[in-house]
Order: sequence, then structure tokens, then C-alpha cells
Amino acid sequence: MTPLSVSRAMKGKLAIAILLLVPAGAEARTRPPIYDPVLLNIGLVCRWDNRCMERQKNAMKRATKFVAKYRPPLWRVQQCNRNAGRGGPRVDWIGYDNCIRNAALRQTPPRRVQRRRLRQIT
Repeated sequence: MTPLSVSRAMKGKLAIAILLLVPAGAEARTRPPIYDPVLLNIGLVCRWDNRCMERQKNAMKRATKFVAKYRPPLWRVQQCNRNAGRGGPRVDWIGYDNCIRNAALRQTPPRRVQRRRLRQIT
């Protein structure tokens, strides 16, 4: 077997693999966003502005990689989830990414629930 025949065989396999993958990729792109909850959420937050959506997706990738690599404490993740969920309409993954990476963030003390005293009727 000559090196040229191996190269042709590899090219043929590569061409078949590409042909098999192209329809699957095209189908995934044409799939409505209603079936992708992350894309739907980002789209609604960004009002379907492509530039905003790309920034949100990049922030999501950065934040998930950071959490997977450094394993921040649970209180930090919960606090950043609360912070990213409130505020203006565009404070989603970008706000979470900024919060989770913030080294100056301190744990908030637990909320004290004040119980009402019931008056006794005499």
C-alpha cells in the first residue's frame, strides 16, 4: 500500500463524515429557540439583539468555566444568583460572571426573621 492510497482513503472517510455531520448541524441551527431554554432566556433578556446575546453567551461560558475550575463556596454561588436575577432587564449572565469573580465579595449575614408576638386578650 502506498502513502498516496492511504491518503485517498482518509480523504474519502473525511468526506463521508462531513456529509453526515452537515445535515445535523443545519437542523440544530434551524431549531426554534423554544426548545433551547438557555437561548430563549438570553434572547428575552437581550430582546434578540445579536451583539447582546453574544456577550451573554460568552459571559455564561466564562462563568461556568470559572465555577468548574475554582469551585467557589455555595454561599457565593447563591448570592451571585440572587444578585444577577434582580435589577435591570440585562443583568443576567454578565452580572453573574462579574459577581462570581469578585474577590471583594463577602458573605452577607443571614436574615433575622422577627416573630410577631401575639397579644393575649384578658
